[in-house]
Amino acid sequence: MHPRIIEVTERLIARSRPTRERYLAMIREAAGKGPQRGKLQCANFAHGVAGCGGEDKQRLRLMDAANVAIVTAYNDMLSAHQPYEHYPERIRQALRGVGSVGQVAGGVPAMCDGVTQGEPGMELGIASREVIAMSTAVALSHNMFDAAVFLGVCDKIVPGLMMGALRFGHLPTLFIPAGPMPSGLSNKEKADVRQRYAEGKATRDELLESEMAAYHAPGTCTFYGTANTNQMLMEMMGLHLPGASFVNPGTPLRDALTEEAARQVTRLTRQAGNFTPIGELIDERVLVNSIVALHATGGSTNHTLHMPAIAQAAGIQLTWQDMADLSEVVPTLAHVYPNGKADINHFHAAGGVAFLVRELLDAGLMHEDVNTVAGRGLRRYTREPFLEDGRIAWRDGPAKSLDENILRPVSNPFSPEGGLRVMEGNLGRGVMKVSAVAAEHQVVEAPARVFHDQQALADAFAAGELERDMVAVMRFQGPRCNGMPELHKMTPFLGVLQDRGFKVALVTDGRMSGASGKIPAAIHVCPEAYDGGPLARVRDGDIIRVDGRAGTLRVLVDADAFAAREPAPIQHNAEVGCGREMFAFMRAAFSTAEQGASAFTSSLENLK
Repeated sequence: MHPRIIEVTERLIARSRPTRERYLAMIREAAGKGPQRGKLQCANFAHGVAGCGGEDKQRLRLMDAANVAIVTAYNDMLSAHQPYEHYPERIRQALRGVGSVGQVAGGVPAMCDGVTQGEPGMELGIASREVIAMSTAVALSHNMFDAAVFLGVCDKIVPGLMMGALRFGHLPTLFIPAGPMPSGLSNKEKADVRQRYAEGKATRDELLESEMAAYHAPGTCTFYGTANTNQMLMEMMGLHLPGASFVNPGTPLRDALTEEAARQVTRLTRQAGNFTPIGELIDERVLVNSIVALHATGGSTNHTLHMPAIAQAAGIQLTWQDMADLSEVVPTLAHVYPNGKADINHFHAAGGVAFLVRELLDAGLMHEDVNTVAGRGLRRYTREPFLEDGRIAWRDGPAKSLDENILRPVSNPFSPEGGLRVMEGNLGRGVMKVSAVAAEHQVVEAPARVFHDQQALADAFAAGELERDMVAVMRFQGPRCNGMPELHKMTPFLGVLQDRGFKVALVTDGRMSGASGKIPAAIHVCPEAYDGGPLARVRDGDIIRVDGRAGTLRVLVDADAFAAREPAPIQHNAEVGCGREMFAFMRAAFSTAEQGASAFTSSLENLK
């Protein structure tokens, strides 16, 4: 094992010991009670099975049959989740084939950032993760279940499902993906049309045609944003079947994997004698593996919020510094858009997860001796699924990359380090994804231009006011102010300015999309402006230095003069409209971005 991997793992274990021990005691107490439905009052049990067919009812009266909760994020407005429409019945049939039962325990909401991007609904994004976690808890609260499977793919959905599942950590759990849509118009061509539209060089009809050619079918969007990063991480954490993440929807192999996942989760139950609850499976080593994979693939910056929140739900205290220290020694092995030109289907064809796991294990960069839903040992995930005479089987994945423009071995990485940098200085602490930023753009020192919403930046661009070197400061976008919406709407405008030869950077207490790319962006800055953070004292014209190489974020103003400034008055419009007023209580409870921007942090800290 690489000494840095050992070092970070050991300090994570030491730091987390009090909360982790309390967490494990909680889930072990729940597990020790055995199948809960056997202890329900007769009327309670009757309610729980009233909707079942006669055969399922009889099975549920026998404690040696497993009852599997199905928690689904299905809706047919999200292309990534539309394939889930018929999964519950497929899962139920597979379970009946092994003498078990499946019940849809509940549904969780699933919003699409792609639809709400730049709209008021985007301000519900982080709050939706917390709602999903709570909805998961409600679904599992009936105590009727011996195991659970989760149907979810996209941005806040998988983290929310994980947070809820870990609070029921005594249940064996398996996540079932739906897969990416087939490749359409390339992401690079789509981005080019967006920039031309921002410059007035493409019509709205041309833009719409481009977007619909890129997002054209059921399945996950094909770029390597938060949704596909979720899928990568679920597999690297051993919560998917090996090789399941990036098989396209509607294919025989996809259906076979879904059915096998249903059967496999029953093999992890106490009844089967191989009890593997998710709360025991997800430990400090598994979380370190997930962060290593995040860096090696240049994954979404949103996971600097999600992974600490997920870890906290399992009683583990993961920090940005842990993530950054791992980034220093983990090479970048994948270039998938926005870090490269390829999409996730090309990555999968080039060797995908199986090749990546083999490379990282062989280099001593991941813990091999961990539990997974496929059995003990992460080496199992160097295999790929195939159909043989209609039945699923696994074979060794490729030992060599089939396209080193997309996926490389540790011996020939795209970069010797991962893509994450913790940014720190007199403007606070934030993060930057440098893997998608060209080396010549990673350091910018320029006058600030302060904005309080994305439309103001778009208007300034249209008026020709931004034709110069500039650090755009987008403040009052943090979790406690307006729910921390993604700010991807700015990307085309800033990209145009960079292409025109100007030095451009972004500093914000908000989020960028998992698809954020070539502009150096110090994001998630905390303390946020709403809480009086330093960003609230920045003025137009202040010189700001954003240094992605050194990891520094500074305003070059006399310290005493800067400290003496009155913070700008709070500016946000999250009070009413589009349901935002319903989430005011949650915004007030949100932790800092570094703590996961979670409403649950303070309550989970009571585990100490």
